[in-house]
Formats: sequence, structure tokens, C-alpha cells
Amino acid sequence: MNGLTYLKNVTTLQLSSEKCNGCAMCTTVCPHDVFTIKEKRAFVQHKDYCMECGACAMNCSAGALTVMSGVGCAAGIITGILRGTEPTCDCGSGGC
Repeated sequence: MNGLTYLKNVTTLQLSSEKCNGCAMCTTVCPHDVFTIKEKRAFVQHKDYCMECGACAMNCSAGALTVMSGVGCAAGIITGILRGTEPTCDCGSGGC
């Protein structure tokens, strides 16, 4: 990963380390190197790299990961780029 950070401290990604079984599937499917495995458990090493695609949560058999894919500032920025408009998130009014 080359260190792409979307926006600081806005991702909806949540990890319940108590539920994690250490399968490492999150490290396999995450396209942006968000996770690492330490002591047989997943840890979020680069939360701000998360683009909220949802691949980690969809592939977590233990249900340790949640993320609201398709929402938040990352999705708003991507939608704006694709549509040629301003970002659709509400960061300017404190909504993020």
C-alpha cells in the first residue's frame, strides 16, 4: 500500500477484537492494507486507509468487523468524482 489516506477519522470501520478468531481473511481481502495480525488477532493498523468497500466485513466469518459500505465521506468523494460534482457528504456543516 502506498499510504493513501482518504479523510482522517471518518471511516465507519469497527473491529471487535473479542470476536476475532485470527483467520486473517481481512488481511487477504482488504485492498488497502488496513489490517495486520498480531498475537493471532486482527488489528486495525491504518484505519484512515479504509475506503469502506465492505470486503472485510463480508468475509469475516466471526462477525468481528462492521463497516457501512457505500456511506461516509469516502463514498461521497468517490461519488462526486464519478458524477463530476462536489462531494455528497456533509463535512462542511459538521456532519462527518
